[in-house]
Amino acid sequence: MKEAMLYERRDEGKIRCRLCNHRCLIEEGKRGVCRVRIHRGGVLYTEVYGRLIAENVDPIEKKPLFHVEPGSHSYSIATCGCNFHCLHCQNHEISQMPRDEGRIIGRERSPEEVVLAARKTGCRSISYTYTEPTIYFEFALDVARLAHREGMLNVFVTNGYMTEEALEAFHPYLDAANVDLKAASEDFYKRICGARLEPVKASIRKMKELGVWVEVTTLIIPGLNDDTEQLHDIARFLVDLGPEIPWHVTAFHPNYRLTDRPPTPVRTLQKAREIGLKAGLRYVYSGNVPGEEGENTRCPSCGERLIARFGFRILENRIRSGRCPSCGFTVDGKGL
Repeated sequence: MKEAMLYERRDEGKIRCRLCNHRCLIEEGKRGVCRVRIHRGGVLYTEVYGRLIAENVDPIEKKPLFHVEPGSHSYSIATCGCNFHCLHCQNHEISQMPRDEGRIIGRERSPEEVVLAARKTGCRSISYTYTEPTIYFEFALDVARLAHREGMLNVFVTNGYMTEEALEAFHPYLDAANVDLKAASEDFYKRICGARLEPVKASIRKMKELGVWVEVTTLIIPGLNDDTEQLHDIARFLVDLGPEIPWHVTAFHPNYRLTDRPPTPVRTLQKAREIGLKAGLRYVYSGNVPGEEGENTRCPSCGERLIARFGFRILENRIRSGRCPSCGFTVDGKGL
């Protein structure tokens, strides 16, 4: 138990959490939507500080981040809990544990231990991932400060539902983020995720404004968010923010409480990729389909293949000092 950040006491004896855009109004003894922040005696506490339920060394490409230190490894951590309850969550065993099982578990870790482990394993970054990093904000922030001093990058893999206040507090230490933009439909967000679309778009805008490197992922689910209009809407939104934003369109596989939908056909991913490229995005990638051309990075200027990938593995990287060796185009990203 540790006192939470970003909350305010209200006259009616309740607490308003200002960490994510649910902005929960929490009564004494109750928890917020995330189920890991509790109101006790006029104080909001986080119940997951330093209680890691996942701790792994991953390729940075797994996040997925294709334009941040390609080929490097990222020390990846998570606590249980989430502020979304997506019907198709691939990590539901840990993200929905407090909601589905009423349990909060995890291995005790200090920020110093996490950063030391990251250094010992040769990782160039620390990723706050698997579940939603916003819900373990205080621990992530303490780790990120130490990692920053050690010259490591900090990466969020996030649903983008944090408040502007949370982003302002974290951004001096946040180098990159992959944000799930799950659909272009408010109805999808409400029915499938228990959230709203507009705050996610606002977070992506804010990250860009703060200078955070942003990549975006859309998991394409047949019959729910795969229609041409939604794909065009997402592509236009990203192009307006910046054509350099990489867009990852990835294949869905039935999971958790969404098992009545078939896996995403490869042709659907190819269509989405075509839509993104025609809209003016420089980099559009297809994911969860190893061996597809859409895994590779091509020069937006001359079309030369710069990075060849198979799944999360880099087969070839021809970028030199951040540039295309054929035409000299500066490839967008960090550490290329």
